[in-house]
Amino acid sequence: MPAYSENMGLDAWLVLGVIVVAVLLFVTEFFSIDVVALLILCSLVLLGIISPEEGVAGFANPATITVAFMFVLSAALLKTGALQLMTPKLAGLFKSNYLLGMISLVLFVGFTSAFVNNTPVVAVFIPVAVQIAHTSNISPSKLLIPISFASIFGGVCSLIGTSTNIVVSGVAMKNGLPEFGMFEMSPLGLIFLVIGTLYIAFIGIKLLPDRSVAEGFKSSVSFRDFLTEIELKEDGAFTGQRIMDSPIVKELEMDILEVRRNGQKYGLPPGDMVLLSGDVLKVRCNVEKIKGLKDLVKIQSQSAVSIGEEALNNQGMTLVELVITSQSSFEGKTLREIDFRRSYRAVPLAIRHREEVLHEHLHEVPLKAGDVILAEIKTHHLTELKKQETHHESPFLILSEEGVMDFKKKRFLFVLTIIGTIVFLAAFNLVNIMIGAIAGTAILVVSKSITMKEVYQAIEWKVVFLLAGALSLGVAMQKSGLAAIIASSLIDSLGEFGPIAIVSGLYLVTALLTEMMSNNATAALLAPIAIVTAQSLDLSPTPFLMAVTFAASASFMTPVGYQTNTMVYSAGGYKFTDYFKVGWPLSLVFWIVASILIPIIFPF
Repeated sequence: MPAYSENMGLDAWLVLGVIVVAVLLFVTEFFSIDVVALLILCSLVLLGIISPEEGVAGFANPATITVAFMFVLSAALLKTGALQLMTPKLAGLFKSNYLLGMISLVLFVGFTSAFVNNTPVVAVFIPVAVQIAHTSNISPSKLLIPISFASIFGGVCSLIGTSTNIVVSGVAMKNGLPEFGMFEMSPLGLIFLVIGTLYIAFIGIKLLPDRSVAEGFKSSVSFRDFLTEIELKEDGAFTGQRIMDSPIVKELEMDILEVRRNGQKYGLPPGDMVLLSGDVLKVRCNVEKIKGLKDLVKIQSQSAVSIGEEALNNQGMTLVELVITSQSSFEGKTLREIDFRRSYRAVPLAIRHREEVLHEHLHEVPLKAGDVILAEIKTHHLTELKKQETHHESPFLILSEEGVMDFKKKRFLFVLTIIGTIVFLAAFNLVNIMIGAIAGTAILVVSKSITMKEVYQAIEWKVVFLLAGALSLGVAMQKSGLAAIIASSLIDSLGEFGPIAIVSGLYLVTALLTEMMSNNATAALLAPIAIVTAQSLDLSPTPFLMAVTFAASASFMTPVGYQTNTMVYSAGGYKFTDYFKVGWPLSLVFWIVASILIPIIFPF
């Protein structure tokens, strides 16, 4: 690139600057990906690099619309409970033959992900995997990364397996090239699926951590808080106020676990309950706060009692672990903002974020996808919580040994028929995939297989905004000449070794970049470069685009490069290094295989 820096115009430099800032924001997660996408779009329009019409064109791009409606079709299928039906059979396989169970699990998730968007597939299988782990006496850490990787393997087996495939196809169409066929990538995708399955079964499983169930979140949490009882004084500052407005909760950040009044006990009292003088409260707080209360309330307990599972599980209470999903309404918000306690009748005890377990100021922690909330809830409220989980719009998944969704056979067969018809018609170019997805959604709504509310909830709007912003960046790269400059630099660096080396280099750059930022953004960024490179060499753009397509999804070395990796991070109790240890050999193998087979399967 330096060789061409003097030929770069102002627009190219400005676009390059936007790219650098965008990559930094994606990597640091300073803003959510949809906000970054909007900032990209606005910056390019305000700088005069693209017109306002070109800026918003990404929202009307067939790729963006197709991705949105494929989320809906996936949600309708998952709503039937069909995938969870396999839980007992898979658990039985693990008990009888561990190796066969692992291979079956990976292949089942992979095959499903070829036709159902892999993000919701993993969302369904997280609690399923935990259940299998408990019933088979296997560590969940041995199953969750394989599930995420399997969804990636399967996602590259068809056009609709992952949004990344549709994005690259959309970029190709925008540049006057034919869109990808439904199964155009299947030959190489199936090879990746087989290689990936064998790798996990015979190598990856040995590299994964074996953290026993006893080392799970509940047991590993080192509670530094204590239980104590306080009696409100008659003229105290805490009486006559609702619990949610009381300084005990708002200022001292104590959790009121129980209120005793006139011989009656109120466990996990609602936030609108008014505190009265003489009330005896069981609270959770640290020792320093207990000491600070001594002049305002009467301390009932002679000494604070350390919180433990035994203390928490008495009197009809139980502990639950809630995983924040990728499309969760919780993401970016705090427990205070979502009114967690009143909405779900649960008291948060700890939050696992990435490798860190948080105990203090829980109501002020911004939540992210993959975070796990450890909460206390009344046992009789657990059923209602599980009902909320079954709704597609549920912002969390319960990690429990129970709660498998009922299988609705008739609805499953109907939805499967609709999706199968769409795939068949698209495969033979009888109906455009975008039109098919829209028509399929309409049929499902009319047949009451899914409601319009569920349609809106099913769409991952963050992905939609990300695609719109990333596609506008692709347009800017081409208009400014930056794509041509980068392509020329790539050709000059690797051209003497032939086009195969260029394809291999393009795959490697894409694979490394997707480990640090969104796979969709990476695909939208590199696809225009792939097209220009092919045009400069007067070769078919297909092998170059396939290199970007497969590499953009091949994120195995970090938990942040692919959304499914993020989702299982905290749920499996993983460390950042776990992904690198398991992922780098697989990434290396896929790179070598892709470099050899892409030119053969997709000739120049």
